Amino acid sequence: MKHDAFVRTPFVVTNVGFGAWQIGGAWGDVSEADGRAALNAALDAGMTFIDTADVYGDGRSEKIIADVLKARGGTRPMVATKAGRRLNPHVADGYTKANLEGFIDRSLKNLGVDSLDLVQLHCPPTEVLYRPEVFVGLDELQKAGKIKGYGVSVSNVEEALKAIEYPGVLSIQIIYNIFRQRPDHLFFKEARRRNVAVIARVPLASGLLSGKITRDTQFANDDHRNFNRHGEAFDVGETFAGVPFDVGLQAVEEVRKLIPAGASMAAFALRWILMSDAVTVVIPGARNAEQAKANAAAADLAPLSADVMAATREIYERLIAPHVHHRW
Repeated sequence: MKHDAFVRTPFVVTNVGFGAWQIGGAWGDVSEADGRAALNAALDAGMTFIDTADVYGDGRSEKIIADVLKARGGTRPMVATKAGRRLNPHVADGYTKANLEGFIDRSLKNLGVDSLDLVQLHCPPTEVLYRPEVFVGLDELQKAGKIKGYGVSVSNVEEALKAIEYPGVLSIQIIYNIFRQRPDHLFFKEARRRNVAVIARVPLASGLLSGKITRDTQFANDDHRNFNRHGEAFDVGETFAGVPFDVGLQAVEEVRKLIPAGASMAAFALRWILMSDAVTVVIPGARNAEQAKANAAAADLAPLSADVMAATREIYERLIAPHVHHRW
């Protein structure tokens, strides 16, 4: 895997990291043992970036990460977490310095550290990005040593462009994959210009781009691919990248024709993301050790040709863009 500096920090991260939502919850039955095995496999493969959140399993994800890293010892990877989604109701007025500090203190305890490497506002209401006092508060928490840096996980490109106007914002986490190509139209250019890291999430469109999901695939009741198909629990863009299920399956079959011999669709989809030099790290999740190993290996695929990249753009524009481009 390629290693790059994580902008304006002392951290050097691999371009494929470990997304720890699955080991926390909302993806069906993933045991703690499987979660630990997945994380250990990712670290054994050399990954040096872990992304989690305080609400993933109500802290379970953070605690598993803490236990695994303590047991392993040695040089720690960069661990990014998120804050804000514990608010109930989740409204802009809740994004006070006091509330954020409380969430940060909880994550410090869960992760067993004195300072968080990176805390990200967790897809806050858009109005939060128009409240400078929120970012002043984060600056103060950074000066106090509770966090080393901060970023924003956003729902759409407009929010990303607004967030990077704040000079303290180190990173933007945004959905970017073959089915969500809009970030590369303007936002990536601005992120490069402002020296902001890009963390690409939902890289496999909730498994659609693994090529293993069919119309007959059954999802557990506690899997968001079952209960959030239409945005019932949170932004529908987080589930299958907002693409209608049947449309996604149709597009997958067209993407399948572009995959090099010997490569999996998941590896191809991850390599597609890494073709952008604006992406600092992509964070596929893993339910077990085998998936984590496969994610790491995707970085070793040869660069995709211009013809293949053009073909993916055509599939996106013809089938996917009418459903997602204007929304996210």
